[in-house]
Amino acid sequence: MIGMVTLGILTLDATARPCWHPFCMALEYAYRGIGLLDIASLSLSLSTSLSRHFVTFFVKRLSHKTHLQYLPHTTGIALVASKNASHDVILQDISQDQLKKSLAVIQKTLANDVKKGRLEENAVQDIMGRIKTSTDLKDMGSADFVIEAATERTDLKLKIFEDLGRITKDDAILATNTSSISVTKIAAATSKPDKVIGMHFFNPVPVMQLCEVIRALQTSDETYQKTSKLARELGKVDALSKDFAGFTVNRILCPYINEAIQVLHEGIATVEDIDTTMKLGTNVPMGPLTLADFVGLDTMLEVMRILHSELGDDKYRPSPLLVKYVEAGWWGKKSGKGFYDWSKK
Repeated sequence: MIGMVTLGILTLDATARPCWHPFCMALEYAYRGIGLLDIASLSLSLSTSLSRHFVTFFVKRLSHKTHLQYLPHTTGIALVASKNASHDVILQDISQDQLKKSLAVIQKTLANDVKKGRLEENAVQDIMGRIKTSTDLKDMGSADFVIEAATERTDLKLKIFEDLGRITKDDAILATNTSSISVTKIAAATSKPDKVIGMHFFNPVPVMQLCEVIRALQTSDETYQKTSKLARELGKVDALSKDFAGFTVNRILCPYINEAIQVLHEGIATVEDIDTTMKLGTNVPMGPLTLADFVGLDTMLEVMRILHSELGDDKYRPSPLLVKYVEAGWWGKKSGKGFYDWSKK
């Protein structure tokens, strides 16, 4: 075991938004025989109410505990850290109200597990008892392992890691949950770049089995081994990806969605026909435009811009229609309108 871990989340910007992956989630549920209605309700319970926030997620090693902060990814990480790995968890956020919402989501998830016979009722108290909350970032000063899950803004992540370099111990590992930004660039912002690594989780974290691990150019072998071990402790399968924009998942997923948007922009097919064609023609459980609405069109645009900027290939250029939808505030399900009207659903 890695020992006691402290997981924390810090909300820093009310305008920032997390990136999550209902495509992978949809596949997972499809294979488990669960319908899209269940996918929507679960993903919403974990992330929609928090979608305007971003967070930083830290893990602290003690001896049998895991401390954490809160948010979509981090709420799920807190849950698996306590439930699967029996770590003590500190959920950290600048907003006490959001911490309460995060705990409520965890409590509701555990209650549902009990109702469906997946968890003994007496285990709920133990799991919740290992999760504490904090609004003070300084509580991460003794952390042995830190996982950052802020929004996909390079300047923001660089500032966070610069601060973490000062706050945390010299031997603390600093992981980023980025889905597309250079981990090598993030590592260069700290005073201990050899301790920096990418640890990309997928929502809903308790369900999704994958954890993409990304080694920065500076990442030491020891840092990688400890990160891989922590991922397995949390019940995840870790897959290594090289540090290039988008890594593996987003490098494939986001251009696929962007091309579907371009097909719509060029008038080749309607929204409904694009989704029906891909669902029935390629056997995916969710069409690309429905998926885009779940991911968030603003998030899609941010990732495509990063891919285009970092890789310099026009095949990653965001569709003009995607840009216009974001400018209109049509961000998908979280705003009530995207390629579909979600206001009445």
